[in-house]
Amino acid sequence: MSQYFEPGEEYVFQLFSPTHIITLTVFLLFIFLLFFFRIRLRKPGINRAARIGMFSILILSEVSLQAWLWWSDHWAYQYSLPLHLSSISLILSAILLLNKRYALFEFTYFVGVGSALQAMLTPDISLYTFPHYRYIHFFVSHGGTVIANLFMVFVEGYRPTGKSIWKALLWLNGYTLLIFIVNFLIEGNYMYISEKPVNPSLIDYLGPWPWYILSLEVIAFITFLILYLPFWVRSKKALPSK
Repeated sequence: MSQYFEPGEEYVFQLFSPTHIITLTVFLLFIFLLFFFRIRLRKPGINRAARIGMFSILILSEVSLQAWLWWSDHWAYQYSLPLHLSSISLILSAILLLNKRYALFEFTYFVGVGSALQAMLTPDISLYTFPHYRYIHFFVSHGGTVIANLFMVFVEGYRPTGKSIWKALLWLNGYTLLIFIVNFLIEGNYMYISEKPVNPSLIDYLGPWPWYILSLEVIAFITFLILYLPFWVRSKKALPSK
């Protein structure tokens, strides 16, 4: 059992391997089930249990990661604090499940779902694949962030607006500026805005530092537009015909 937690290169991840494809398929199945049972999940008792359950899974996944990093001697304040976009989105999505604040949803839907989906398609876990803990944690945490926000859409009826895109971009850039200062003070690289990640990633194709940050801005904006598209189309269909 311990080999599933040991750091190392025994289980090397391969992009779009059968394992990766199966994992994404299971994730899509969860989304389908969430949509299929959306009416039942609105019943007060079931709704509360579902929200608390998802909150617990998200928080425990982050706590377990911190524990694993400490246990494996990989923890360091320069890169292990929950300051990466995936971690902060996970934590805020967990809080959203409890307080159901729409203003929080405007951020977590675009930033959390957008970053989590991109991470799941191109995971930065080259040393680990199933059944290693880091692989399972990665997809549970990122997939859980997406499911939490889709729960607010399918079950709670939340809908982002065009203004939500600009609000999310404003908060994202404000957080990025804060993290840039933190990176400078502690010599860290949270959000990969001080230098490119060591492992191969999409950032490798976006130019040198700092220009790839501008490219990431464009990608974020396009991603937000894509995430808003279904709601825009639905709003247009709902307008009375002239």
